[in-house]
Amino acid sequence: MPTLETPTLPETAPFTPEQRAWLNGYLAGLLSADKLVVPTTAAPASAATLPLLFLFGSQTGTAEALAGRLAKEAKKHGFNARPMSMEDHAKINFAEEKRIAIITSTYGDGEMPDNAQAFWEILKSDAAPRLDHCEFSVLALGDSNYAQFCQAGKNFDARLEELGAKRVQARVDCEVDYEDNAKLWFEGLMVGLSATPAEKTGAATPTPDAAVAEKVTPVGFSKKNPFPARLKTNRKLNGEGSAKDTRHFEIVLEGSGLNYEVGDALGVMPSNCGDFVQEILDAAGLDGEQAVLTPSGIEKPLRLALTTDFDLKPFITELPAKGISAADLAGRLKKMQPRLYSISSSPKAHPGEVHLTVGVVRFEVGGKLRKGACSTFLAERVSAETPIPVFVHASPGFKIPKDLDAPMIMVGPGTGIAPFRAFLEERRAIGATGRNWLLFGDQRSSTDFLYREQLEGWQKDGFLTRFDTAFSRDQAEKVYVQNRMIENAEEMWAWLEAGGYFYVCGEAARMAKDVDAALHKVCELAGKLDPEAAVAYVKNLKTQKRYCRDVY
Repeated sequence: MPTLETPTLPETAPFTPEQRAWLNGYLAGLLSADKLVVPTTAAPASAATLPLLFLFGSQTGTAEALAGRLAKEAKKHGFNARPMSMEDHAKINFAEEKRIAIITSTYGDGEMPDNAQAFWEILKSDAAPRLDHCEFSVLALGDSNYAQFCQAGKNFDARLEELGAKRVQARVDCEVDYEDNAKLWFEGLMVGLSATPAEKTGAATPTPDAAVAEKVTPVGFSKKNPFPARLKTNRKLNGEGSAKDTRHFEIVLEGSGLNYEVGDALGVMPSNCGDFVQEILDAAGLDGEQAVLTPSGIEKPLRLALTTDFDLKPFITELPAKGISAADLAGRLKKMQPRLYSISSSPKAHPGEVHLTVGVVRFEVGGKLRKGACSTFLAERVSAETPIPVFVHASPGFKIPKDLDAPMIMVGPGTGIAPFRAFLEERRAIGATGRNWLLFGDQRSSTDFLYREQLEGWQKDGFLTRFDTAFSRDQAEKVYVQNRMIENAEEMWAWLEAGGYFYVCGEAARMAKDVDAALHKVCELAGKLDPEAAVAYVKNLKTQKRYCRDVY
């Protein structure tokens, strides 16, 4: 086992010299006798008198859960911290808020989360309050597979500064694997807020010497410690002649202790394609045996590191030049990130298993085949004996209604069907009596009707109250799920007025926007609302958690 060295922050870390010095000391104090330790005590409870608002923008619940957790931690550092959703912005007296920590995800490619949009519209307008009296910092959550990575957080960070607020800790942009960066951001925030005004006297910041430490031992399987699951089923869902390759995967979780709920996602840590790794090595003139340092600080042979530790996306369009060193090659690459897939099964219907519905990504660049790292990992490179590192990613904002009688409208074209297969299995298992309406679409009914037998069976026995399909290429004029919504506006409005929940899952850039526009049109046509009133109606659905989206 390698010896752990005393860690120091890189010069590029987003901290002031004072914060960096404190954090280097703090991190040094976390290591004792080569064992990782964490502080378990902090400022006395009597010092928790300094208000601190953790304001979160969250689409599926990750930012919300993180804000709640960090607010609890902040209380140990002498702050009277409270988490609050951005949709509750009207309850905030910004003239009195002196410390604001924003934690926000980015929805789709650069957009605000649903619960943050109204707040952002006010903040960027001329009616926004001045915040010269306020200190702030932003933690942005995102996915670098999107061009507008962490754009919502970047927008908030820039706008708060424009409004006069003082940044006490540089914004930190986090990938799906956010825990380490979030921890560093939080510690920097605690230092920044505790190092200013005289009113903070008595709010003690814990130091390494004062911290009571204990060893960290992994408790169960998680994102930090994925479970090596086994693949039970790999079945193609498309028929012969389809332009798509959509797979149904069944993964065994027995012995993992992992539990999931419908609406959650499964995180999968893939390995890269060996052929592509070899192509990169050949282009660079390297044999792959050179030792390099991985993002986790472990030394590995280059070939193995390229296979398991690095995201190879930057080589999709341009391979490295011959003569590049192994160290320089590794230095250009980011850490491999887990991929999140909407779970398409109910644990009540399939105990000990989790199912995924995945579109396999293959495309050509310059006449050469390129593959999606995780989708082809599952489809091509995993056998029954190959371990699949997995963990459960909770999505508290995307759940079936607690009211078993509530109607549900589900719009899920393509692989967007995944969570709704799970929703329907769950509702059937628990005996829910609410009506179920599914709108599904794809290219052709003959080759792309995913889960046809199961869905039509539910429709036949009445469990699936309404089932509308839209196969875009089965006729001369393309038809999509949003067209079916408009065609059935009167009934959809009736379901909404009866307390119905409206769900969307699938591609964010176009489909989700088109469905959202169609929902507003339904309100105008069937609800007889003017456009402004329709906007207010849909906004109210979101506030009531009756309009939920799982989009990517």
